[in-house]
Formats: sequence, C-alpha cells, structure tokens
Amino acid sequence: MSGLIYHSGGIGKLARPSTVESMIQQTEAEGNELVMTDPLTGHGNMRRFKRRVEKLIEERQDDPAPFTVGMFNLDRFKPINDLFGRAAGDEILCQVALRISAALDTDASLMRLTGDKFALVLPRTFFEADAQKAGLLLKEILAAPFDLGERTVRLSGSFGFANYPFAGETFDALFSNCESALYQSKKGGAGLVTVFSRAMEEEMRRKTHIEQALRRAIAAEEVQPHFQPIVNLKDARVVGFECLARWTDKELGFVSPGVFIPLAEQAGFIDSLTRLLFRKAIECAHQWPQNVFLSFNLSSVQLIDPTTSLMILSMINRYNFDPRRIEIEITETAMMSDPVTAARVIDDLRAAGIGLSLDDFGTGQSSLGRLRDFRFDKVKIDRAFVAAMAEDRQSEHIVKAILTMCEGLGLSVIAEGIETPEQAEKLISLGCLAGQGYHFGKPADARSTVGYLREQFPGLSRVG
Repeated sequence: MSGLIYHSGGIGKLARPSTVESMIQQTEAEGNELVMTDPLTGHGNMRRFKRRVEKLIEERQDDPAPFTVGMFNLDRFKPINDLFGRAAGDEILCQVALRISAALDTDASLMRLTGDKFALVLPRTFFEADAQKAGLLLKEILAAPFDLGERTVRLSGSFGFANYPFAGETFDALFSNCESALYQSKKGGAGLVTVFSRAMEEEMRRKTHIEQALRRAIAAEEVQPHFQPIVNLKDARVVGFECLARWTDKELGFVSPGVFIPLAEQAGFIDSLTRLLFRKAIECAHQWPQNVFLSFNLSSVQLIDPTTSLMILSMINRYNFDPRRIEIEITETAMMSDPVTAARVIDDLRAAGIGLSLDDFGTGQSSLGRLRDFRFDKVKIDRAFVAAMAEDRQSEHIVKAILTMCEGLGLSVIAEGIETPEQAEKLISLGCLAGQGYHFGKPADARSTVGYLREQFPGLSRVG
C-alpha cells in the first residue's frame, strides 16, 4: 500500500538554508503524493497509474522488455452497494485492495481508478499467457466471501490485460486496449479474464467500421422493421407480429441484428435506432386489423434507463396508436443489472395499458424469481426447449411444467422457434395456445406483412 511521506523533524529558530530547501522539497513531495493517492484505499489513483506506466515505458525504450497493465471491475457491485449502503461498499473496496495488493509481486502496483474499477501494473509479467494466469489467480482471490460484520457477500471480478509493447507503446494506447479487453470480459459474463490480442484489434476495427456504417444507415432510415407472425396454434390464425430489426448495407451486405444492436447499445445510440424502428413499426401496424398486436423488444440498456417509458409513451401518443395493441418483450438477463429501475420502467408501461412479455423464459438463472418480482402478462418459452422436445423427454416435461405454472399464475404463453408441424401438434397437446416460428412464417418486411394479412383478412384494405 502506498504510504504518505511525513516530516518528523523539529524546526529550529534559525533553520539553515539547506534545511529550509529540504523542507520545501519534502512538502512538495507530500503534496504530489496526496494528489496521486486514492483517499479511500491509500493506493495510487489514475495519476499514479499514468506516471508508473510512462516511467516503465521510458525505462524500457532502448531495450523494450515487455510488461503488462491490467484493469478489473467488480461484477454486480452497484446492486450490493445500493442494498447494503455506501459504507459497506467502501469496506468491500478496501478489502479488495488489501487482498489484491497482498497477492502482487513487490514491484507490482495496484491503483483504484474510479468506483469499483482498479488498475494493475505488472513489470515482470511479460507474455499473454502470463497475464492470463495472473488474472485467473486474482479472480480466485476475489471469489472468497467479503466480511461485513453481521453478514458476508460474494463478488466476482472481470479482468482485462494489455502487454507492452505488443498492445501499444504509449500509455494512451495501453490504457485504451486494456479497457477493450476488460469490456470483452464483461460482455462475456461475470468473472472472465481477457488479454488484448491482435485478433481482438482486428475485430475492433471491423466493429468500428460497422458502427460508422450503422450511424449513417439510421440517419438515412435504411434499417427496417421486419415482422414475424404470432399465431393461434389451433387454427394458425395470426394474432400479432414480433418486430425484428433488419439491415442490409450496400458495402457490408446483410448485417445480423446480433451484431449491430449490441454495437448501437455500446456506442450510445440505441435510442435513435429504437425510435426509427418503433415509428416504422407503428406506421405499418396502423394498416393491420385492430385485434392484431405489435410486439417490440427492449434492449438491456433501455430497460435500466428511467426515460425509456416516457420515450415509448410519447411516440405512441404522437402517432395515435392504441397502447393496448403493443406488447414489450424483455429478457430476464436485461432486468438483472438494475432491477429497481427495470421495475419502474415496467410499471410505467403497464399503467399505460401496454402488455409485458418475459422473453426466452427458462434460460436465465432465476426465472421463477422474475415472475414473482415483476408483473408480466405473457411468457415466451425459449426455442431451445421447443427444438429439443422430440428427442428429449426432459424438455417436453419442462414445457409442460411452464404451461401448467403459467395457467396457475394467469399468464398467457407463446412458444418460440416452431419449425415443424409435429412441434406445433405437440405444443397443442400440451395445452399451448400461441406460437411463432418458421413453420408459420419468416420475418417479412412491411409490404409483405400487409399482403400476408390480406390473405387472412379479406377486408383489410378497409381496416386501420
């Protein structure tokens, strides 16, 4: 732990010039030390991190021996901080600093950058494999319970590392690439370790290219909504459509929504994309029969943004659309990072008459708890269970159990990923009333969707 430098000598009536100069220098040193010290943990801060790295770079310029910088975050620290209070959160941070610093080599350094984000300088960690090994060791150290007096809590850490000079020859380059590695760990889940590599750099360049093209596409309104029918399984009659984003770029070709939607979230323009898709979806849904609903997905980023409900409701009012014809789909994973804000958004939407569906049910860690803690109208059974029913009796029993449970809770059920008549018949026999999948129709653009509806509703041209 970085200590502070204190002057302990007395001051005579007539101090010699050399003594006065020494005192001034010591006072300046103490001031510099304070400026570079995190007041909570006593370790260095961002300034010390930068100075330490730049000094190492300077020392190794002529003979560029590698070294490693690292960063880590505590996973799900904010909910624990909110639950137990700031004092408990500070205590955890101090315990983290104590544990990690005790595990480091004598010439390694630990810094607290901000909040629950820490940095590491590892002068004797030379290669990617060494950094990976160090991260796994530190991850295990963080896995032990933290003592808060009458209670204990468990946390995990996500780690990112970058090696000098392979991942950069300046502090800014190393810092940026280390952050990128940390982001990859957090994106993959809790408790992961990622070391920046050239392959990752290439992937980042590719994503940057896609991000820039996506910004242009949103401005030019080139991202389009497609609609997949949700049907009554007994007669295949359409009851609603799920809106799905589709984008084909002139240069990049078709880009999967699994790629460009997370990019929009990361880059901070998911709201612009959502507004565009929601407006176009409502314009199309105005042409549908009044008893056909529009199902729309909310991203995890939007669910923890308290302004999301206001944005959706203002757009509904602006385009004069009945909120009772809209259902918002939410995944369990999206709710877990900030359940309090998510509950507020959900309550605001439900109060306006909008239906709420829990998507991908059965794939999360505590789906039953989500049904207890949040108010939903529907549950969507994940396609993995539907696909496995024919070969796996357990999956069939799980589907049957979900249907029985939802009936008891007064929740409607939609089965996803129905691709064969046999799957549809099995679901009907188990008591499932609604579903969607390629067996009933692939996602289609607005014009094709209206054409599809005209086949089922001959008077559609006079409806809406």
